[in-house]
Amino acid sequence: MGIIRSKYYGIIRGVTVGIAFLLQIVTMIVLAMYLLRAAVIIYFIFEVISVLTVFALVNNSESYKLGWVIIILIIPVAGVFLYFMWGRRRNNSRYFKRFRKYDLQMRESLVQDEEAAEDLEQCHPNKVQISRYLRKSGFPIYKNTEAVYYEVGEDAINAITEDLKSAKKFIFMEYFIVSDGKVWQDILEILTQKVKEGVEVKLLFDDFGTLRINTHAFREDMKCRGIDMCIFNPIHRDVARLSFNYRNHQKITVIDGNIGYTGGFNLADEYANYIERFGHWKDSGIRLYGEGVYSFTCFFLEMWRISHKNALEINNEDYKPSEYVEVNGYVQPFMGGPHRNPHNPAEGAYTRMITKARDYVFITTPYLVLDQNMINDLTSAAQSGVDVRIIVPKIYDKWYVYMVNISNYGKLMEAGVHIYEYQPGFIHAKNVIADDECAVCGTINTDYRSFYLHYECGVFLSEMHAIEDMKVDFLRTLDKCKEMDLESWSKRPIPQKVVQAGLRVLSPLL
Repeated sequence: MGIIRSKYYGIIRGVTVGIAFLLQIVTMIVLAMYLLRAAVIIYFIFEVISVLTVFALVNNSESYKLGWVIIILIIPVAGVFLYFMWGRRRNNSRYFKRFRKYDLQMRESLVQDEEAAEDLEQCHPNKVQISRYLRKSGFPIYKNTEAVYYEVGEDAINAITEDLKSAKKFIFMEYFIVSDGKVWQDILEILTQKVKEGVEVKLLFDDFGTLRINTHAFREDMKCRGIDMCIFNPIHRDVARLSFNYRNHQKITVIDGNIGYTGGFNLADEYANYIERFGHWKDSGIRLYGEGVYSFTCFFLEMWRISHKNALEINNEDYKPSEYVEVNGYVQPFMGGPHRNPHNPAEGAYTRMITKARDYVFITTPYLVLDQNMINDLTSAAQSGVDVRIIVPKIYDKWYVYMVNISNYGKLMEAGVHIYEYQPGFIHAKNVIADDECAVCGTINTDYRSFYLHYECGVFLSEMHAIEDMKVDFLRTLDKCKEMDLESWSKRPIPQKVVQAGLRVLSPLL
């Protein structure tokens, strides 16, 4: 009986939260209908508030808020209730104040080496604005850091597994999704052995992404193994507020402060193609070794403090790198999240990569759910002669997101952007490469969730051999893709166009 309860624990929790969420929507609609029948004056007042709210939202250029305009116009009173509960950004809420407090502490730990910054200024005057933007956001640039790029998730996961075996002091792992299977069991076996050897092991998992595995039995098992595990933002908290929708999408592994990983992959078998879910799963990752790993250590510890009640005594300085290398090139790890809106470094880095490109910009993303500003950046780049190419999946994981992907093809292709669908399966890699000079590899999708709702991370690279490896991988992947053409796109069935247009309008809320 206990095993059955444990097996379905995550499903029951998710269904319970979902029911609570739906009950709130129904309550708002019923309340609006009651006001319409029983209190015309009160209903009229809320209609006026709805209109004023719409005007305020329309004057804000963010597409995320324009989606709420549609909802408020369709269901005026209930819509405005829903917006004030879930759509408003409570920038001065206790939740965000706490985040900004730890953000400030992290920034104080990350000190810029001015020599590295000056060297980059001389090497790449055309791209230095990207690094300046990230430095101003609190993320230093480093020299003396090796970078290795992995073109599939299984290679990155295998490399992590080997590096974990060499840990002597500590292991930090932060992931959005963890599922039981070969990947997790192999890693868990190593982590258990490392704890026995005296290595400090901390695991930080997102609650939504680990819904199936995050049971009482699972947490007790981690405790018995001596593994310190924490869950980010449990979904049953703040159901009546948008904060339950803020998920930790970062993927970070840090080993002894000297080795750091990030990329699109999670700790589940589909990311290593041990199981097939949506055809071949094409992901990517990057391994850093050297000074630049310290930023990832600080990113992890910030999120750990947010999630763990007893983490205030942790000192970042105790986890600095102990091994150094002398190599050319520059790395600049960065992170973003809703507490930084509307100036989110995740979106800002992508935007500046696109607008500063002179020859080409290559993008791989599973979700092409773009706001108008990003569409403008991509189309402007293509119209100015930049070779803009984007690879998206042919086999999708979410049909409604794929519908939005397709709806965005038209404007982009009209401007000269080349769009390719990866035929063997699902491409989950999140990369941007520009002009052989710089690249970003990380967890950031080109969608509203990554730019507005999720906590994300990535690495800006310049003068690294890994950039060439990323470009070669992109061009090889094109051989497995089919380019979309404007004529075929324009002839798709009318019902499909209608559905796609509707989903595109609502895409900021999906």
